[in-house]
Amino acid sequence: MNTTPHIVQAFAPTGTLRASINLGNPILANRDAASGQPFGVSIDLANGLAQALGVPIEMVVFDAAGKSVEAVEQERADIGFFAIDPKRGEHIAFTAPYVLIEGSYMVPEASPLQANDEVDRAGTRVVVGKGSAYDLFLTRELKAADIVRAPTSPAVVDVFVEQQAEVAAGVRQQLESDLARFPGHRLLPGRFMVIQQAMGVGKARGADAAAYLAAYVERQKASGFVDDALRRHGIQGASVAPAAGG
Repeated sequence: MNTTPHIVQAFAPTGTLRASINLGNPILANRDAASGQPFGVSIDLANGLAQALGVPIEMVVFDAAGKSVEAVEQERADIGFFAIDPKRGEHIAFTAPYVLIEGSYMVPEASPLQANDEVDRAGTRVVVGKGSAYDLFLTRELKAADIVRAPTSPAVVDVFVEQQAEVAAGVRQQLESDLARFPGHRLLPGRFMVIQQAMGVGKARGADAAAYLAAYVERQKASGFVDDALRRHGIQGASVAPAAGG
């Protein structure tokens, strides 16, 4: 990768690389309880990019994916970490994915629902995090069920239980964690979608920046950097995405 002054200016026009970090997906980022600082695979990738560019970094932290996307679209942040989605792609140039994450459904133990393809029924309320990849995907895919939007992805199960809804949708790992807080529920087998998590830069930053970022992600996958980060942070429920075109 050729890190030219043109590339550095495209990514860090303020002199600092501002990374939009979404804490709504625990597979990608969390906040340290003692220091309050974010950590996770997306933090590691952001730090690695800043090092490659030779600039300092600032973590711009949000509690929901939609807010993180808006920060990059509105150029309040320079890069971000997002699930690939056509709507988001209107203003953001995505790399190939660096990790793949399973999306799952949670239902009450007594629910008649036994399979993912049974969810799209009239009278079924599906709770999702507002602006999340699940929200965007299910808004397109569900024809009969109703979507209820929680303020953030981590709040999905709380809203689901409070409103006694029929289904909660989200990151499998998050839902499995929530089962410990809310016994009397279960996950439907399998997955309803695979989320492709990628890095992104605003299209207004130019094709050269998009190409540089894409090459950076491929290098970090091939070198074992992403796999090492997932292992180091104890992440389960995600796998390193294959090489682009592979």
